Amino acid sequence: MQMLGLPFEERLLPFASAVDGPAYAGQTPNGRVPCLEDGELIVWDSLAIVEYIAELAPQAWPAERAARAWARSACAEMHAGFGHIRGVCTMNCGLRVKVRDWTPALLAEWARMDALWCEGLRRFGGPFLAGSAFTAVDAFFAPVALRVQSYTPALSPAAQAYAQHLLALPPLQAWYQAALLEPWRDPPHEAEAQAGGEWLQDLRVPSTPSRLQP
Repeated sequence: MQMLGLPFEERLLPFASAVDGPAYAGQTPNGRVPCLEDGELIVWDSLAIVEYIAELAPQAWPAERAARAWARSACAEMHAGFGHIRGVCTMNCGLRVKVRDWTPALLAEWARMDALWCEGLRRFGGPFLAGSAFTAVDAFFAPVALRVQSYTPALSPAAQAYAQHLLALPPLQAWYQAALLEPWRDPPHEAEAQAGGEWLQDLRVPSTPSRLQP
């Protein structure tokens, strides 16, 4: 939404507390995040949120039909798939991790990610996946760019350059820096990250377990 120039207010909720469970449980229709509130209207699930935003700002999707169809397909694939990447290369911006086991399934998913990115860049000319402008499909892969930074998978030069291009965007840099300053830890997510490999760096501020609210 920042890239589209849409004003919004972010409400940050920690994933869990030791007593009450997720801080957002009961506050969103499906008990998960993200969730968008627009007055009395509530939209949940990332794909639904993107479609709603596109009604307010049509430039959220590419203007050209072929690029728009490709972008929607790529978003749907990211939304539904890449389970091995999600499971091993978990989302934790502040860590730098040496992956313990690059299984064939994990390598295959990173290869598919690489091929998907390169297809979009080749077909639509870059520097974004569906052309010259940032669109929803780039937003969907922004968390993957952060995983590239954390886990350093082997990627083609074009895919690596695309990840670096996303990481250099001011809104993504602001998101990343804010993540490093979060003082709480979620034990299940910490355990997942530890299972994935050896932590080479932890760039986050020291944790304060008693502080469960931002």
